[in-house]
Amino acid sequence: MSAVNTIEICQPDDWHLHVRDGEVLPDLIAHTAKQFARAIIMPNLKPPVTTAELALAYKQRILAARPAGNLFEPLMVLYLTDNTTAEQVKNAKDAGVVGFKLYPAGATTNSDAGVTDLAKCASALQAMEACGMPLLVHGEVTHADVDVFDREAVFIDQVLEPLRKKHAGLKIVFEHITTKQAAQYVRDADTQRYGAIGATITPQHMLYNRNAIFTGGVRPHYYCLPILKREEHRLALVDVAASGNSRFFLGTDSAPHAKGTKENACGCAGCYTAWHAMPLYAEVFDAANALDRLEGFASHFGADFYGLSRNTAKLVLKREQQIIPEEFPMGSSTVVPLRAGEMLSWTIVG
Repeated sequence: MSAVNTIEICQPDDWHLHVRDGEVLPDLIAHTAKQFARAIIMPNLKPPVTTAELALAYKQRILAARPAGNLFEPLMVLYLTDNTTAEQVKNAKDAGVVGFKLYPAGATTNSDAGVTDLAKCASALQAMEACGMPLLVHGEVTHADVDVFDREAVFIDQVLEPLRKKHAGLKIVFEHITTKQAAQYVRDADTQRYGAIGATITPQHMLYNRNAIFTGGVRPHYYCLPILKREEHRLALVDVAASGNSRFFLGTDSAPHAKGTKENACGCAGCYTAWHAMPLYAEVFDAANALDRLEGFASHFGADFYGLSRNTAKLVLKREQQIIPEEFPMGSSTVVPLRAGEMLSWTIVG
């Protein structure tokens, strides 16, 4: 653990965020906007955000929900389907959409309209290659015969590697990686013959292994997809994030669900970290004696990968304990944050 007690970094961005829609937007956006300048907004609404027109309308609803005077910028992506066309890719690029999201059908929340066969997306993927638009992948297979803890590793062999070979110019973000196989794959990937590849990592996957889901009973607020893995995988994620390798950058995958839908016989997958994301990441990098590498991971590498300018504003974190609230308002309901009621070691002070 470092002796440093205050960190000032370039204001970070969140390269993977869920904010839902409707009455909950103001409550959720406020938490992200106090830390992050920009965030990539996931398109898995009901119905999914599949066209540039839908994305721009959703963006306007998010902008309207920002706290007064706040300049937070939502970055929009579209939901890739079996029916996405090359023309839709071109329209999205022209409209300022920053990427397309690949959800294998049934992989996670609201993914039933996801891709069933990448061969059906060939023309769209070719158009993405041509215009330099990234493909953001939820990297899991959904076959019933594959163990839930092995789905990411199998995805690399069965989907990701063939995809990169078939579409050699495609730029890919392997989102919310959870395994040592994914960490090593991205770290060592050939980007001379194939397109650029990066990966986002969540705070929960660097802080916890799968024991956290079951300590003292089933703890639904630690349940997310991809699911937490063994300790060896957690350590591998921390290692690549703290190494300063620019292929790895921040993406919280903060996923709000109403308290009743998490604490349920069939609870939803997702950890809510939007309120305390940067203090959580600071804990990770502090424990790894790598606080000097936090800024690159949180503030530089994602912007560089997406070809966007780095932020000029600053964020200040102080080594100061605070209690994570038990829950937050979420429209007419509430959302329970990860590690609710427990202590944080870092606080945002500016």
